[in-house]
Amino acid sequence: MKHKGLKLNLQLFASSTTKIADVIQPEVFTPYVVNKTMELSELIQSGIAEHDKEFDALASGPNTLIHMPFWNDLTGEVEIMDDDGETVPGKITTGQDIARKLAFVKSFGANALAGHLAGDDPMRVIADRFADYWNRTYQKVLLSTLDGVFASTTMKEKVYDITAELGNKAVLNSHSFLDAQQLMGDAKELLTAIMMHSEVENHLVKQDEIEVIRDSEGNVVMKTYKGKKVIVDDAMAYDPLTKSAEMYLFGRGAIAWGNGSDPKILETEVVRKGLSLAGEDILVNRKLSILHPRGVKFTESSVAGKFPTLDELENGLNFQRVYEPKKVRIVKFLFKLENE
Repeated sequence: MKHKGLKLNLQLFASSTTKIADVIQPEVFTPYVVNKTMELSELIQSGIAEHDKEFDALASGPNTLIHMPFWNDLTGEVEIMDDDGETVPGKITTGQDIARKLAFVKSFGANALAGHLAGDDPMRVIADRFADYWNRTYQKVLLSTLDGVFASTTMKEKVYDITAELGNKAVLNSHSFLDAQQLMGDAKELLTAIMMHSEVENHLVKQDEIEVIRDSEGNVVMKTYKGKKVIVDDAMAYDPLTKSAEMYLFGRGAIAWGNGSDPKILETEVVRKGLSLAGEDILVNRKLSILHPRGVKFTESSVAGKFPTLDELENGLNFQRVYEPKKVRIVKFLFKLENE
């Protein structure tokens, strides 16, 4: 990536007098971090999260609650034609999905970044590090959100839990996975990706159930299970004592992802602490976004501040399913890896 007006002086970068403010151009840095985060995100690359300009516009709006109306399916019994009488028109009705705007901020001091400033484009290096950070953060935010979504009593029809079964009936295998997938009914072909703990992936690898797709140079491009892309994250629940675990099955576009823009709030800041003996620089990056499981509205039942915390996202009282079950393109599957 080229940055206009960025002049590199490697001797300066290697010295202790380097200032982040000398190499960061906020108007370039901010959009680059957003774009790089999207590029790195497995949620985006797998198709689980759908990101487009409409969601960006919603995240940029003035409201913290974002209303997304939708049309319900047509219902009613068909009528029989006759040469007498009139048809009785049915009505098409609407529903209301509601997403919650999220707001995050993170800052890093220059000392934490100083080791990356020699021998490379410092803006790119710093921006890449920040993009990696936000990528991990948003995956964590999604898992907190899903904890809350599936803690809602309205989502019971989307949970397949076999942990209380006896023997092999409680264990993850091809049959139990297919049964979990069947919660989607005739819409099960919409499921395209799975998120699991690394111990679950390891269990499936031992059974030769994970297919690894490599490029021409032998690098791993993608892992799949039953034809679905595998995303591994150790933030997923796993109990090594009981060997109990969980996975999420996703359909394409199950999550709406929007990145807000507001130059007064979101512009990257480089703050120079002039009174500091070390002359420390602080790099501040802020985010306004939506990361919303489509069809499960945010109720705002338990939010104390202007924006929800991760703990509040995990509260089932804040979520209510508004789509028909099959139209919510997420299934939660709970199982064990071994017999007791």
